[in-house]
Amino acid sequence: MKFVRVLSFILLATLVVGHDDARKHYIVYMGQHSHPSSEFVISANHDMLASILGSHKGAKEATIHHYTNSFRGFSAMLTPDQATKLSENEDVVSVFESRMNQLHTTNSWKFLGIDSIPKYNKLTTDIQSDIIIGVIDSGVWPESQSFNDYGLGPVPTKFKGECVSGENFTQLNCNRKIIGARYYYKGFEAINGPLENSNQTFFRSARDSDGHGTHTSSTIAGSKVSNVSLYRLGSGTARGGVPSARLSIYKACWFGGCEDADILAAFSDAIHDSVDVISISFGPNPPQQNYFEDVNSIASFHAFQKGIVVSASAGNSIFPRTAANVAPWMITVAASTVDREFPSYVLLGNLKQLKGFGVNTTPDQGKLYSIISGGVAAASGIPSTNASFCKSNTLDSNSIKGKIVVCMLEKLNDDRKEKAIEVKKGGGAGMIIIDPIGKYVLFQSVIPSVLIGNTEAEELQTYMKTEKNPTARIYLTVTNVGIKPAPAMAIFSSKGPNIITPDIIKPDITAPGVNILAAWSPLATKDTAGNSINYNIISGTSMSCPHVSAVAALLKSVHPYWSPAAIKSAIMTTATTTDNTQNFIRNDGSTNATPFDYGSGHINPAAAVDPGLIYDFDTNNVIDLLCSYGASIAQLKNLTETPISCKNPPTPSYNFNYPSIGVANMAGNLSVYRTVTYTGQGPTVYYSKLEAIAGVKASVYPNVLRFSKSGEKMTYRVDFVPYKSSNGSFEFGSLTWRNDVHMVRSPIAVNVISI
Repeated sequence: MKFVRVLSFILLATLVVGHDDARKHYIVYMGQHSHPSSEFVISANHDMLASILGSHKGAKEATIHHYTNSFRGFSAMLTPDQATKLSENEDVVSVFESRMNQLHTTNSWKFLGIDSIPKYNKLTTDIQSDIIIGVIDSGVWPESQSFNDYGLGPVPTKFKGECVSGENFTQLNCNRKIIGARYYYKGFEAINGPLENSNQTFFRSARDSDGHGTHTSSTIAGSKVSNVSLYRLGSGTARGGVPSARLSIYKACWFGGCEDADILAAFSDAIHDSVDVISISFGPNPPQQNYFEDVNSIASFHAFQKGIVVSASAGNSIFPRTAANVAPWMITVAASTVDREFPSYVLLGNLKQLKGFGVNTTPDQGKLYSIISGGVAAASGIPSTNASFCKSNTLDSNSIKGKIVVCMLEKLNDDRKEKAIEVKKGGGAGMIIIDPIGKYVLFQSVIPSVLIGNTEAEELQTYMKTEKNPTARIYLTVTNVGIKPAPAMAIFSSKGPNIITPDIIKPDITAPGVNILAAWSPLATKDTAGNSINYNIISGTSMSCPHVSAVAALLKSVHPYWSPAAIKSAIMTTATTTDNTQNFIRNDGSTNATPFDYGSGHINPAAAVDPGLIYDFDTNNVIDLLCSYGASIAQLKNLTETPISCKNPPTPSYNFNYPSIGVANMAGNLSVYRTVTYTGQGPTVYYSKLEAIAGVKASVYPNVLRFSKSGEKMTYRVDFVPYKSSNGSFEFGSLTWRNDVHMVRSPIAVNVISI
C-alpha cells in the first residue's frame, strides 16, 4: 500500500453546470505526482475521469479545475456514485464535496478577522450603534436589505442631519440605519449643464442609480443579509464592517463624476451633522494639486479640526507618484487582494488551460470554438492594428461569427465592455482580452469573456501561431477561497511617493479592494451587461477605502475620545507587512511591495483596537507642517480662516509627528524626532528594533522607553548617518517598538541626495 501525505488544505471551488441536480462539485485529490508537465497531469486526469464517465468529451466537460503543480488533483461535477468509484482508484487519496456554503460574500471582513475583536464585541449595542459614518458618493438604494434597521435603537441624539426628500425618495426611505440623506447637483450642472442632458437614468435625490454609493455604504455598515451572491459567485452572508453603525448619505457624484463645489457642500453638511467618520471613495486625477487648491484637502482639514476621521481612496492610476488624497490629516488607502478569487478558465484545443477572469455564469454547449485575433478580422478599410483593439465598427462580422475573438488594449482605460459589444454585434461567440493590468478584476460582459495576463497571453499566442485551426472554450466562472499568497497589492492601486509633502509617506495603509461583493442599485445596469442585480462585485481603491472607514468607526466606538490622528496611528502602526504564507506582501509581479505601495502595510483591525502606543498630532502641528511646506499666510487662511504666524525657522516637515518616518532630501547627518503616547494600563517597557536601511546607518535614542501609566508621553530621536547616495531613489527600513504584548511599527523611507 502506498502512503501519500495529504495536504492540510485544498483550494475549494464551486460551479453549477447544466440542470442535473444529482451532480455535485467534488474535489479529487491525488497527492504528489511525478508527471513531467501540467499537460501530462491534465491528460492523465481526463483519462481517469473518462474511465468513469465513459468518454473524454464528458470528462473535459465535467472538469472544472486541474491541480498540476505541487500536487495532483482535479475538481469536477459528479454524481455521488461517480465520486465513490473514483475514490476506489488506487491513485486517489481522497474525494470530497466542495463546501462553498460555508463561505461569506464580503469575504474581506472574514479575511480581516473583524469578528474576533473582544474589546469591540463587549460593547453594548447602543454604544456600537452610536457611531455615524458619512458617505459622500453617488447616493444609496434604500430598499436594499443591507440597509434594514432590524435591532437598531433610536437615531443618536447627537445627529443633526436631515432626510431630504427628492425624486423617488421621501423621508420614509430613511430609517434607523440610513439616518440622513442629502444630495448636491448644482456644481455639476454649472459645469456640465442640466442632468437631463446626460441621457442616462438618474434621480434628483439621494437615490442611487450608479451603484457605487450603495456598494461603498454597505461595505462600511451594511446589515447582515444571508444567501447573497452574484449569480452564485461568492455565495454567503453579506455584511458591513460595523453592522450596528448608522449611515448618513451625501450624494455629490453624478454619472461617475463629483464636482468640487458639490463635494465641499457635502463635507460642510457632514461636519455639521456630527458624523464621526467621513468616507470618500473619489479623488482628483493625477497629479495631485497642492493642499490649498484641492477641495478634499481643504474640506477634510475642517473635519479633522472637529475630530472627524476622513478615510479616502488613493486612486487607481497604477504608476508611482500618482497617489491622490495625500493630505496628512486624511487616511489614504491603497488596494490589495483577499484570499478569494473568481477565475474563469480557458481550455485550448491542445488541452492546455489558461487562467482568466470574468463573470461567465450561463452554461454553454460544451464545445470548442475557433479563435481569431481581432487584428486578423479587420473590417474593410480598417488597419489591422486598429481592429486588434476590437473597438466599435472595426471588426468584420463574417470573420468573427461563431468564434472567440482575442482583443488587445490600446490604452489602460479602454472600455472593456465596449469591446464585448462590438464582438457580439459581429456574431462572435466569446472574447478574450489581453489585460495585464486588470487581469484578475471581474467585469460583466454581454458575451462569455475573460481577461488574461501576459504569461497566459504568450501561451495563447504561441498556440494560435502553431495550430492551423486553433480552438478554445471559456469555462464558467468559479469561486476559489483560501488563495495563497494573500494579500497582494492590486496592480491598479496608485502609488507614492507623495508629490506634495514628500516627507509624509503615502499611501498610509492598504485594505481589500479587489472583487468586493456588496449591495448595488438594480437600475445601475451599465456595468452589469444590462442586467438588474441587487449585489455586485467590483474593484478599486473605492472598495478598499470603505474597509478602513469601517475600522475607523470601530475604533471610535472603543475609544470615543481618541483624535483622528490617534485613530490613524493605531491603524498604521499595527498593520502587517506579510501575507498568509508569512512572506512579505508582494506586488503582482515578482517584487516585494514597499511603503509607496501599501504605506504601513495591510490593515489589521484586531491589533488596531489595542495599539500600545500612538503618534498623535493636532491642528497646531498641522499648521507647523504647512509652514515648513512653504505655505503663505494667505494660503493658511484658506484652511484655518484665522490669522496664522509661522515659526522662524519652521519645524522641519520630517519632524511632523506622523506614524511613519520619511526624509525626502537627506543631505548629510540628520535627526528625526517623534513623540509617542502610551495607551496601555500599568507600567511597561518598550524596546526598539531598527530594520537596516541601505546606505544609511541609523540609531535610536533612547532605545528603551519606560512608561508608568496610561497617557504618558515620551519623545525619542532617530539619528541617520548616510554613507552612500541613493541616486534619487528612496531606500526603505522600519522602526518597531515592542513590549511583551505589542509591536508598534513605523516604516522609514529616505532619499540620500548627498553625504
